[in-house]
Amino acid sequence: MQPGHFPANILFFLIFIAANGFFLFTVYRLYRIMRLGQPEDRFDHIGERLEGVATFVFGQRRVIREPSGWGHFFIFWGFVIITIGSIETFGVGIYHGFAYWKFLGKGLTSLLYLLQDLFCAAVIVALGVALYRRFVVRPERLKYEDQKAVNQDASIIIALILLLIVLLFGARATEYLLAQGEPGRYFPRLAFISVGCSYLFSALTAESLRAWYSFFWWGHTMVILGFLIYIPFSKHLHLLGAIPNVFFRRLGSVGALRKMDLEDETAETYGVSTIEEFTWKQLLDLYACTECGRCSDNCPATLTGKPLSPKLTIHRLKEHLQVKGKMLIAQQGSAEIPAGNPEDEKAKVLIGDICRHDELWSCTTCGNCVEHCPVFIEHIDKYVDMRRYLVLMESSFPAEVQNVMRNWETNSNPWGLGFATRGDWAKGLAVKTLAEDSHVEYLFYVGCGGSFDERAKKISSAMVALLNEAGVSFAILGAEEKCCGETARRIGNEYLFQTMAVELVEIINSYGVKKIITTCPHGYNCLKNEYPQFGGEWEVYHHNEVLAQLLGDGLLQTKLPLDKHLVFHDSCYLGRYNSVYDQPRKVIKSIPGLRFSEMDRSRNKSFCCGAGGGRMWMEETLGDRKINDARTEQALTLKPDIIGVSCPFCTTMFEDGLKERNMEEQVRVYDLAELLVRTINPGKK
Repeated sequence: MQPGHFPANILFFLIFIAANGFFLFTVYRLYRIMRLGQPEDRFDHIGERLEGVATFVFGQRRVIREPSGWGHFFIFWGFVIITIGSIETFGVGIYHGFAYWKFLGKGLTSLLYLLQDLFCAAVIVALGVALYRRFVVRPERLKYEDQKAVNQDASIIIALILLLIVLLFGARATEYLLAQGEPGRYFPRLAFISVGCSYLFSALTAESLRAWYSFFWWGHTMVILGFLIYIPFSKHLHLLGAIPNVFFRRLGSVGALRKMDLEDETAETYGVSTIEEFTWKQLLDLYACTECGRCSDNCPATLTGKPLSPKLTIHRLKEHLQVKGKMLIAQQGSAEIPAGNPEDEKAKVLIGDICRHDELWSCTTCGNCVEHCPVFIEHIDKYVDMRRYLVLMESSFPAEVQNVMRNWETNSNPWGLGFATRGDWAKGLAVKTLAEDSHVEYLFYVGCGGSFDERAKKISSAMVALLNEAGVSFAILGAEEKCCGETARRIGNEYLFQTMAVELVEIINSYGVKKIITTCPHGYNCLKNEYPQFGGEWEVYHHNEVLAQLLGDGLLQTKLPLDKHLVFHDSCYLGRYNSVYDQPRKVIKSIPGLRFSEMDRSRNKSFCCGAGGGRMWMEETLGDRKINDARTEQALTLKPDIIGVSCPFCTTMFEDGLKERNMEEQVRVYDLAELLVRTINPGKK
């Protein structure tokens, strides 16, 4: 049956309508399931969102960060080009005389055909590499619990794509030969691959060519429509979810958690305990997952053998959503939801069956999963929302955290030390409190570590010396300072966090503070990105930013060289959460004689020290090794004299890692402020 001729055109039209109708029905059902989620406003800054789609979808910016991403780049653009060509294919199916060159001209059509040939060839190569990686190399990030089903699905997809391209080249090769002998038909010679394939059919008669052309055309078209029907049921569901997920990505700081409305009297629970309690955007995340495994490939918990794998979390949540969502949609409008088979998906508990407790508490909230996801899935928010339910509704959390929370409640610090002694670290130093003089440019927010931890106090003292050396106008809160509550929030105790946040905002605002300096990236991120939710509208700076600026302005001058070899660890909350990468390196490079080496995992790929997300206060008993041990090993491979850090938590974790190896005398851990003060003030130790 010749395409575009009666009755073939009627048959094609009916098949086309049926396939697209089924596809749209399936997409609508997926949409209804997604809308089971809770409301969330992601419709602001439309221009910026569209720009992100252009950059991260069509530009594949995050995908090509890794060498293997170039294969996906060519497959993606191959699909785009093939889709453009499919419009002409479908047009021919309805009317045999339909052709692009009649509308676009022969020049533009020739270019389009050339691009289609080139990208189709590139897709074949990329698919060959994909097959080799999946079935021969088999990298860890491509492994799943149901590996057989995943491989089968991937094989079907790859086979369909290869068949699609082979049939396309066959149709084009025969079409080229037909165009040579039929007036009114045109096929550009610039499509050299298709023209080259035509030699396989050059001995056929015109009648045989038309038969082969019909075979290839119908085969190609049916594969396209079959692919369309199969997509919503396959791992390639991300073809539907990725673009809207990138569009609706978080535009603000990735380090800001969503504020819970604790005053909502209609709320029956707090946090998330069922799949439908996530927001619609969190459910859209599940549709968008490409199953590339980059999240787990960079997750410190996964890489040290913990039960957590962000990839598997999203995979399980997606499967659970699809099954339970269909049941909930089917039961909408019923006065009573009937009891089902106790083994069915609806009977499964989100926290326990789908996401295990050990998974949730293994997360350090380091942000590596979010940073490396090509479609901007927000993993951490889901973990924290489920932690919130466990803490607020079931009082379920690691036992060692109980005392820490009690200490926060009574003395506003995790050690439970008397709050009245919070400013004692500054005795004997040239530093005043805001109560003594509020007419200063900066508040130096010291934080719990810098106020109470003996090791972190040295960082606070160094910072005071540097600020005084540069003539910066600053003061501290002293005994009035309170914990910012950042760790309590990430553990899941949103109520305690909000109580502390409201109190601290009131104290700081009472002094008219406009600018804040802090040495802790966790406090920095919290004050900068989360406190605006409670009226804390300040300019917040990490001390690395301030020191880099003071050095650049000449207000700090290095004097003595430091003949040491240093490796630097990028703090998760300073780097990935706030993109502060260059400033600490500027400080390092300002120190004469200091030799600096980058670790393999640095900047946005930096490996977590293991202290974030409340893990600082929890025992690490799972996995084949501790996260801080793994990071310490990575630093020691470069044989440094000094491990440079910018966070009190990181300082503790590295020093513990060195003690574990009896290396604390050979290698020292210093905050950059401690190093800088030694070279600026020669007598400072």
